[in-house]
Parts: sequence; structure tokens; C-alpha cells
Amino acid sequence: MVNSPEHYNFAGVECIDAIRAATGEEGFQYYLQGNIMKYLWRFDYKEKPIEDLQKAKWYLDKLIEEVMADGKS
Repeated sequence: MVNSPEHYNFAGVECIDAIRAATGEEGFQYYLQGNIMKYLWRFDYKEKPIEDLQKAKWYLDKLIEEVMADGKS
């Protein structure tokens, strides 16, 4: 349920890729930051806290990839 679940793919396009295309580089990084915060904020209040922490990690790893691609290492 964390890495590429089926319900985030339509016609061969991953939702995350569509969001990146729609928001641009800077907007996409803010989107990733917002999702990291969301999952960290609520993990302790959910039935599956580890799953939310894994989702936060997924978004953090994606943000690290984006920043590294920008040459900001």
C-alpha cells in the first residue's frame, strides 16, 4: 500500500508523475513536503501507524531525489 498501489495508476500514468507535471519543480517539492508533514502529523492517531510512517519516508525519499537532481546536495 506504500509503493505504487494500483489505485494511483490510470492509463499507465502514476498519479505522482501527473502531479509533478502539473505543479512544476518548485511546486512539486512543496507538495512532497506537505505530504511528509501530513503523514507524520497523523501517524499516531491511525490504526496503522507504521504504514503512515512508511508513506512519510516514501515522500521524504522522493524529495531527496528531487533536491539531488537539482544539484543541491
